[in-house]
Amino acid sequence: MIPKNGCIIIPAFNEEKHISNVVNLSTQFLPTLVVDDGSIDTTAIIAEKNGARVFIQNPNQGKGAALQRGFKEALQLNYDFSITIDADGQHDVLEIHKFLILYEKESPDLIIGFRDFSLMPFSRKLANFIGKWAFSWAMGMPILDNQSGYRLLSKRLMENVLQSDEVGFEFEVEVIVNCLKSGFTIGWVPIKTIYGDEKSHIRPLNHIKNFFRVVLQTRKRMREKKSNG
Repeated sequence: MIPKNGCIIIPAFNEEKHISNVVNLSTQFLPTLVVDDGSIDTTAIIAEKNGARVFIQNPNQGKGAALQRGFKEALQLNYDFSITIDADGQHDVLEIHKFLILYEKESPDLIIGFRDFSLMPFSRKLANFIGKWAFSWAMGMPILDNQSGYRLLSKRLMENVLQSDEVGFEFEVEVIVNCLKSGFTIGWVPIKTIYGDEKSHIRPLNHIKNFFRVVLQTRKRMREKKSNG
């Protein structure tokens, strides 16, 4: 039996071109919450017209802050889990069933959709490969994909990560750290690697600096956890 008491959370920033299709498909699976993170276009209007429950935060605060807002709303609505999907069409919404099947079978607290890096444009392939290597080193265990935004989080993990200070893309790395440091479980499902006409909202130099700051903090935290037994 496929679990039903969950929702889909879509953080969105100026995604009027893609949000209609993403929401249309996601609402076929589960109730959908869109967090409009300071968009100056019609993202919120389109999302609501297509069946999403929309929450607006102004000004733009970053993807991590948008996800935290989504988790807060999901918890207030008493959902047992959430599935996060990017608003730009990089995720195949029809693959939601993979997350639901694994969650029903094993109930991990975090399920991450991992991509095939070999199918990415060279610059992204290189960035993701380096990021995967660095974060796996920090964690002391293989991490298949630390930057995929296609995920399922349990209720207790959503509660756990609300106190994170990370408000940008680094928040998604912090979620993995908190999950494993808390002794929670993690699972993986393969997902398609899709690239179209989407525009990245990542500021490369700032993201690199913050990512490696999180990596070094993670290495320190995991070594402390190991030494404390």
